[in-house]
Parts: sequence; C-alpha cells; structure tokens
Amino acid sequence: MSTSTAPRPTPATRPGMARKTAAASFVGTALESYDFYVFGTAAALVFNEVFFAAQDPLAGTLSAFLIFAMGFVARPLGAILFGHLGDRIGRKKTLIWTILLMGLATGSVGLLPDYSVIGVWAPIILTVLRLLQGLSLGGEWGGSILIATEHASPRKRALYAAIPQLGSPVGTMLISLIFLILAVTVPDVMTTWGWRIPFLLAFPFLAVALYLRLAIDETPVFRTTKKVRVPLVSVLRSQPLAVVVATASAVLGIGSYFLMVSYTQAYGTERLGLSQETVLNAALIGSLLQLATIPAFGWLAMKIGSAKVVAGGAIGTALIAFPLYWVISIADAPLYVAAILLGGILPTASWAALGGLMADLFEPSTSFTALSFSYSIAAIVAGFAPSITQAFGAATDGAWWHPGVVLALMSLVTVAGATAAARLRRPVPALD
Repeated sequence: MSTSTAPRPTPATRPGMARKTAAASFVGTALESYDFYVFGTAAALVFNEVFFAAQDPLAGTLSAFLIFAMGFVARPLGAILFGHLGDRIGRKKTLIWTILLMGLATGSVGLLPDYSVIGVWAPIILTVLRLLQGLSLGGEWGGSILIATEHASPRKRALYAAIPQLGSPVGTMLISLIFLILAVTVPDVMTTWGWRIPFLLAFPFLAVALYLRLAIDETPVFRTTKKVRVPLVSVLRSQPLAVVVATASAVLGIGSYFLMVSYTQAYGTERLGLSQETVLNAALIGSLLQLATIPAFGWLAMKIGSAKVVAGGAIGTALIAFPLYWVISIADAPLYVAAILLGGILPTASWAALGGLMADLFEPSTSFTALSFSYSIAAIVAGFAPSITQAFGAATDGAWWHPGVVLALMSLVTVAGATAAARLRRPVPALD
C-alpha cells in the first residue's frame, strides 16, 4: 500500500519566478514534443518509402510504426536514469541533460542516409536514434511537471501542472505546419530530401530550449527535501499502488494522441484516399483548439480536482469512441477535419489534468522518479497503439470500428486509474 507522511510547509517561491519557470517548462516541453512527435508524423507519411522501400506500403508503414514504438520501450530506462538524477542532483540540471540528448538525436535523423544509400543499416541506425529519443523523454515529462508545480502555490498546482501540457499541441502545430508547407510547396521531394528539414530544425530549437532552461532556478521543494539513496527502490517499496494508479491514469492522455493523430493520419491517406494536406490540416486545427481547452481544463482541475477532470474526460471518450470512428470511416475532407477537431476535446481533458493528478500522488523525495517511471510505462502501451491498431485493422479487413475498440479500451483503463487516484491523493503542504 502507499504510505504518506505529514506534509511539511513548502518554501515560498517568488511569484515572478513561478511564472518564469512555468513558461520555460512550457517552451521546453513544446520543443521536446516537437523533436519526439516529428518522428510519428514522418512514420505515418514518408518513412515507409524512405527506409522500407523493399516492403509494400502497408508493411512499410507497420515497420515504421514499430520503430516509432521502440522509443517508448526505452522510456523506462530513461525514467530510471534521469529520475534518479532528478531526485538526487536536481530538477533543473537533469532537464538540461534530457533536452540536450533529445535535440541531438532528432537532428541526427535528418542527417541519416536512406535505404537506397546504405541499405539495411538505414533502419538500424534509425532505430538507435529513436531509442535515444525515448531515453531522453523518459525523464523529460516528469521533470517538467515538477519544476512547474514545485514553484507554484498549493492552490494553483493543478493549473500550473497543465501549462507544460500545452507543449504537446504546440509541438504538433509546428510539425504539422512544417510538413504541410513542404507537402504543398515541394511535394515531389518529400521522400528524397524534404522530410529531412523538420528533423534538422531540431538543432536551432535545441539552442533556444537550453537558453531558457539555464535561466530558471532550482525548485524550493527540491532544495529542502531530504534525499533518498535509491529513489526507484524507495517508491516501489512505499508507494507501489500509486505507481499502478498513475500508470493507468496516463494511458488515454498519451495514447489518444498517437491513435487519433499518427495512426489516423495514415488511415486517412491510405484507406480514405485523403491528401496529406487534409490530414495535416486536421492535426494543425486540432492543436490550435487545444491551446484553449488545455488551460480551461487546467482551471477546472484547480476548482474540482485533477482526478475528476481526468476521469470525466475518459468516460466521455469511451462513449464517443465508436461514433467517432464511424464518422471518420465515411468522411470526406471537411468531415474528417471536423471529426478530428471535435473528437479530440474529451481526451484533452484527461491529458490537461494528468500532471496535477500524478504530482499529487507521490512524495517529493522520489517524485521525479515516480512520475517519470509511471508515465513511461503508460507510454509503452500508448506507443504501440498505432502498430496494434494497424495490425488489428488488417485482421478485421479494415472494419470501421477497429480504432474505436482501442480508444475505448484505453479510456476504460484511465477511468479506473483516475477513480483510484482520487482516493490516494497526497495532502499538499501549505506555503511557509
């Protein structure tokens, strides 16, 4: 069972630094999300031709999605490594290392020769770079949530925890916009050199992110928390149930993105015959909407509790899963965009409030490790969602309901996790 100690007063932080840290956390997460999710978009649109030219298009897309999923397999190792560092040497120092590794790995994909040049070595090296991406992101998300919430007042923790979540739609917007510009202006070179541009942009983005993270302070919570020798062992001994609950709570927030964007983009172009411009426009418009809905759901979490918002979003998503994919299966371009736009609102609630839910479950001395490890386990499930759905679709001969099954199952897992999280919530200490 999980255990908790009486909460100690949290050292006060300057309001200006709290806002500055939240902004830096958001910008860093946006750039980190860009680096990680650019792989998912490329896997859906071009990697089947660039790195798997010897396979038929469907098998090539499945292979690309499997390499995409390999990044999630590496996340637990990154969570253990960077979680240990984050709980031992500090949130700020660790987040500098995570984004440095991510930026270098992503930029290197843009320099990688394709299958026609180096043969089988191309997908092998691509897999290694993807694993390095996953290693980095294993420690990124938990640290971003903590550095934002540990500078915030207890009353505003849920709202501040939602700010780093804005990084996901902003990263998606950048990716979709860049791929859309390339698809419209230079469609003939997308599978030769055009696809490299989004990856190479990781290098200047890395410089921006490093500058912002070097400018923030270490959190007052970390500075006054007693350090644990081996955080992972400590959290698994003292709060194993909280780890399971946090993992379950995260499944929909992570998985819905990869199912409704990465997989559904491939479904739209290959099954429905829609253009790349249409599916990229849908992702871009959906991300714009999230710039409003994520802060709104963060504000709601501040009022009623993060766990209730996560559970509510998951229940709603379970109810719309099959109608959503029935509409998509018969959609033309405008209807497809509308379905992606409206269908993403309820999963966004579970994503927006996820950081607040998880931050409330764990003790400060092990929270970096606990958040990172729980999130990474959930991300393994989510990372395989596109490839599982692709294989399921092949087994059901492309039945319209096959993505709805996956989305509904992820929703039900998150409902169970969020319901339990409401009971396990740790008392938040008052400001000193």
